[in-house]
Parts: sequence; C-alpha cells; structure tokens
Amino acid sequence: MGNSLKAIVAFVPSDKCQKYLLEDLEEMPVDKMVDLSGRQLRRLPLHICSFRELVKLYLSDNNLNHLPPELEQLQNLQILALDFNNFKALPLVVCTLKQLCILYLGNNKLCSLPLELRLLQNLKTLWIESNCLQCLPEVVCELSLLKTLHAGSNALRTLPAQLRCLQELRTIWLSGNLLSEFPSVLLDMPFLEVIDVDRNSIRFFPSLAHLPGLKLVIYDHNPCRNAPKVAKGVRRVGRWSEETPEPRKRSRAVIAITLNEKPSPPPATKPEPE
Repeated sequence: MGNSLKAIVAFVPSDKCQKYLLEDLEEMPVDKMVDLSGRQLRRLPLHICSFRELVKLYLSDNNLNHLPPELEQLQNLQILALDFNNFKALPLVVCTLKQLCILYLGNNKLCSLPLELRLLQNLKTLWIESNCLQCLPEVVCELSLLKTLHAGSNALRTLPAQLRCLQELRTIWLSGNLLSEFPSVLLDMPFLEVIDVDRNSIRFFPSLAHLPGLKLVIYDHNPCRNAPKVAKGVRRVGRWSEETPEPRKRSRAVIAITLNEKPSPPPATKPEPE
C-alpha cells in the first residue's frame, strides 16, 4: 500500500480502515514484536492492545498525539518507540508499563515529563532528544537504573543537581542545547563513561581528569578557550583534541595523544534491552 493511500485511510476513524493500516496483522507475531513505524497512524488500533505477551512495540514516524488506556494491558512490554510523532505530553498510560527498559520519545513536542514517569523503575535507556525541553525534568533523576540518557537538541541551559543520584548512568548525550557552562553536576559523577556536550555555548571546560570511569568526551562546536583535561587513555573530540592536556617532555620530545578515530553518533537503529 502506497504512502499516499495510507495517509488518506489514516483520516478515516473506522475500525475497518484502521485495521487496513495493520496490513492483516491478526495475531501476535512469534517474535513478540510489532513494528508499525511509518504507517501514517493517527491512533493506535486497539487490536494491538490484545497482544498481552508483546515485548517490543515500534510506533515511530506516525501522526500520534495520544494513546488509548487499553495500552495498559501490555504489561510485558520492554521496548516502546514513540519517536517522530506529535505528542505534546507523554500519555500517562505509558507510565503504567512497568517492565519498560527502553523508551523512545525523541522528535516530538514535549515541554515536560509527568511525575508518573518515576514508576518506570526498570527503565535503562531514555531518548528525549529533539523536543521542547527548557530544563531536564527532575523526574528523570528518579529512574535509578537509567544507564543511557539522550537529551540532545532541546533548549537545556542547566542540569539538576539530583542527576548525581543516577549512579547507574554511563552515557549522557547533551549535544545541540543552550549550555553556556559545563554542567557542574557531571563533575560529581565518576561513573560516567561518555559525555557529549557538542554544539553548545560552553566557553571554558573544567578538568575532567578526576573522573575514573570516563572513556570519551565530545565537546566540539563550542566557543571554548581550552580543551578539557582528561586522564590518560580518554578519547576527546573537539578543538585541540590531539594535544595532551598537560604535555610531558621525555628525551626532549613532547608526547602527544593521537586520536585516529571519531566516535559514532547515537545509534540510528534501536538497541535491544540488556
């Protein structure tokens, strides 16, 4: 079925037309995954909510702005992709899916997140990039198992001090925000492995050499006057990244740290839960 026909059918609310968009998806697939990405959906067909053993549900790139309360029946769901839709608020029914490990909310119109998000205590990966967030919602700091946070391309100017409570957090992506200073809370998070503050407005970087877990820092496209100092073996991407933070002379030669590779951006394909 062509995209133009899908777009026309999507406007018709009848169950028959909505079922047509499912392309004869009558029973739950053996792999317990349903991918309805790019189907021009304007509402989630209720038939999907009857697949109670469903583990993965991809609804990316549709025209959704709400979800039915029947979604609560999917209590085995571990991955939910709602990115590239029209959500102005996260439907509260999502917060009832307590087995969720990965939640994709990027490229919507979210200005905040509900306090009920704290109920998702199994969440390990949260994508909230490309929304309308002017501050990182403090409720994110209550997701105790969170390991990866993608919050790039918003309008963040600071980070909450409570973020240091996320002791399982290993990767934080903050590129494309409005940070004018390096977030001081990150200096108190020795367990971080990847820090991305690319494309902000940071003019000075404090030393990061005291962070024992750090493996990679991306600080390119900032109007900075210095490169962040890092411990030996930590990769840096940005201005002066191929220079050692504190040159040491040995036999009248300066030993420089050379970075031959650039790290990949956040994966385009959606990862599996750990």
